[in-house]
Amino acid sequence: MNKHYLTSLFSPRSVVVFAGDLNAPELQTPVTRVFLQHLDKEFQGSVTYLDSRVKGTLGDLASSRADLAILALPNNELASALEVVGRIQCRAALILSIGVDAVQAKNLHKIAKQHGISLLGPNSLGFQRPKARLNASALGKLAQPGSLAVVSQSGALTSSILDWAGKNGVGFSAVVSLGVNTAVDLAQVLDFLADDAATQTIVVYIEGIKNARRFMSSLRAAANSKPVIVLKSGRKPDGSKAALTHSGNIVGSDAIFDAALQRAGAVRVHSMVQLFAAAKCLSARYLPVGRRLAIISNGGGPAVLAADFVNEVSLEMAKLPPDVVKDLTKKISPFAALDELIDLSQDANAEHYRAAVTACAHCNDVDGILVILSPIAGVDTGAIAQVLADLQATVGKPLISCWMGDEKVTAARTILFKAGIPSFRTPEAAVDAFNHVSLFHRNQQLLRQVPPPLSQLAKPDLEGARILIESVLAERRKVLTEMESKALLSAFHIPVTKTMLARSSTEAMLVANQLGYPVALKIDSADISHKSDVQGVLLNVGNATGVRDGWQDMLHRVGQIRPDAKINGVTVQNMSGKPEGRELFIGVSTDELFGPVISFGAGGVMIELIADRAIELPPLNQFLAHRLIDRVRCAEMLANWRGMPAVNREALEQILLRVSEMVCALPQLREMDINPLIVDQHGALAVDARIVVDHSPAEPGNYEHLAISPYPSDKETEWPLRDGRMYVVRPLHPHDAEMLQDLVRRLSPESRYFRFVSSMRELSDRMLAKFTLIDYDREMALVAIYNERQPQADGSFIEVERIIGVSRYVTNPDKSTCEFSLLIADDFAGQGLGTRLMQSIIEVARSRGLAYIEGLVLSNNTNMLKLMRSLEFDVKSYPEDPDFRLCVKAL
Repeated sequence: MNKHYLTSLFSPRSVVVFAGDLNAPELQTPVTRVFLQHLDKEFQGSVTYLDSRVKGTLGDLASSRADLAILALPNNELASALEVVGRIQCRAALILSIGVDAVQAKNLHKIAKQHGISLLGPNSLGFQRPKARLNASALGKLAQPGSLAVVSQSGALTSSILDWAGKNGVGFSAVVSLGVNTAVDLAQVLDFLADDAATQTIVVYIEGIKNARRFMSSLRAAANSKPVIVLKSGRKPDGSKAALTHSGNIVGSDAIFDAALQRAGAVRVHSMVQLFAAAKCLSARYLPVGRRLAIISNGGGPAVLAADFVNEVSLEMAKLPPDVVKDLTKKISPFAALDELIDLSQDANAEHYRAAVTACAHCNDVDGILVILSPIAGVDTGAIAQVLADLQATVGKPLISCWMGDEKVTAARTILFKAGIPSFRTPEAAVDAFNHVSLFHRNQQLLRQVPPPLSQLAKPDLEGARILIESVLAERRKVLTEMESKALLSAFHIPVTKTMLARSSTEAMLVANQLGYPVALKIDSADISHKSDVQGVLLNVGNATGVRDGWQDMLHRVGQIRPDAKINGVTVQNMSGKPEGRELFIGVSTDELFGPVISFGAGGVMIELIADRAIELPPLNQFLAHRLIDRVRCAEMLANWRGMPAVNREALEQILLRVSEMVCALPQLREMDINPLIVDQHGALAVDARIVVDHSPAEPGNYEHLAISPYPSDKETEWPLRDGRMYVVRPLHPHDAEMLQDLVRRLSPESRYFRFVSSMRELSDRMLAKFTLIDYDREMALVAIYNERQPQADGSFIEVERIIGVSRYVTNPDKSTCEFSLLIADDFAGQGLGTRLMQSIIEVARSRGLAYIEGLVLSNNTNMLKLMRSLEFDVKSYPEDPDFRLCVKAL
């Protein structure tokens, strides 16, 4: 049952081809002719040709049953042929076509769904699986086998990549051209490639996605186990003219897509040049584990150009330790310079390069090596290239070359090419390629952040917040007043200035006297987005006369500038009392595709002009909040700045966490500005706020409005063992990897075999990543945590958390059933732990609306089968393998 549901499509053992009459090529489409011309005769499985127009009995058709059906027919014959595919019980189909409209495509999808067919197409140019010699495409000749997979929504771009790869020696594990209106979409292909052992790296070209939650889920799963490089077209301009807040105006869809890719652990490139450069590096043997690049050159000029670009893309120059420098100095030219750059000088030879590369390879302060060579007269460029080729297998980290020039280095580039060493013509291109590949390591840190919807801070007043929003919507309003906005912030314990609404100048004076001077006056109107635009803000008013005159003047000015605006009055509030505070901005905007996003940056009246902001997808935790602050330019002024002490960063991070809570708990929240947010060494204070709400189909608490599913912290419970000891059942967290590995290592050989049907002693890195970084939308893993007392050398004891059991389910492709697994520590067997974990995982599956839960159990695993029967599972034989029993329970 571990076989992926798209195996029949992308790894078929038998193929049936519908291409019409093979003896009448004039009736074939251009796509069909290209496909038939390049269908590889060396395909490892069987290929059968059928003509759907030839009449025959159902029995004749049944004998043609295959894993995959390929339909290369005129558009008007596709529906009838797909019906035949369903009758011969093919589990997957590929339609090679162009020009199928949306209506016909919808009908083809309906037919495929009725017969349970995984359908790639229509309007797809197909796919290639070079290692299996399967060219099920109209993309031309079969690519060379390799470890790089390409998934593209453009057939033309796919063809370009294949043409480039042929000349650059890049091989592929899979090439998939999706096209418009395909039933098997990008998310499903990524799911398959994440599990594909032949694929080490994935390159994706995207023109658009329809379901952000499913896309993010699949992308995170893929990037969790292998590098994913994404190129997206259609970068839209920033901002929305219909936005009612600063957040909506300054946060654009492309910036949100960028933030989403980073949270998914993928790396984005912005051009075909960068895509090819990244692909060239990714097809090499090693990936970087950091961003420190060593530059080795035989000339100062090219090395400085490379160093300049290192600074431009925020990489780090690797610096060799003194002992390494001392040892290397003995082996290279006396004219060489070994500062940050390793300039071997113009008289450098092959042995000098060998010594420098070897020193960098063995140095822990170096994450990648860039070797630059200028074709200076007398230099043997081929000999130096051969040195790199000889060292490639022993370097153990990314090795990139830049052989400058053209005619004198052609033969040397051939040596590098055959050795699989990425080679570039300019220093900037080489550095840029390393940068994009090294971003994978950085983004993996973001991928492993799975925050809960609510932080560990004091619980917010969720009920009060929801009542406030519902009352505003009941009045058919969307924009909260300043008083309402601050009340909503207060419900989430965000500090705000004391604010009161005055409907007359006399009332304003009374309020000001109560609050104490100085005060600020601000116009209060749902029709005015930015108060300062209509001169609706007056600061530092020091007495009652100033309040009275200011109130009257403000109403007069605003009435002239915006006579259409409905004025509620003027709010009176204390000045922030933070003369050394910095003005910042925190906002929320809602993207049509990815849902709510949180933005942070410099605040004040010139926020759009300064445009200093960073964005992140909720939910946030402290790591993400800290990183969000560090990514803006104004982060520098939060430290000691021009005589002012450093601000309280912790208070700022807590407000970001509170905003994240608001976004998660309130699906009606559409836009929000906290501007300015004044922060100093004593804390932070929201001086002004504007919030926009709207009706939402998402129910509070299910978090369907978020692109990233939060950690389900509400599923934590405590239970007793039969001997009275207590343990906690909670959802698995990515940080549990070490404890999960410890559980597997402690198992007896028999227990490991019963669970994994293998004699392995521990989980591989890929399996560990797959088991711990899960998407809580489509799977769930519950772990039993026990606090174990461990003796120390001094005789004392410490309590250490230990995983003593895991239950898990993964939703099947039909979205109505799921497959379970269970693992219990040997020394906790017989304690009722298995029953509790299974009951808990069954309850979660039932709450998600699944109809059945099923799993395979080895026939000789009597204890597990006994447990299944006690839980009222239906235990029956498994036709595909008599060594197993299939256990099924209706939910």
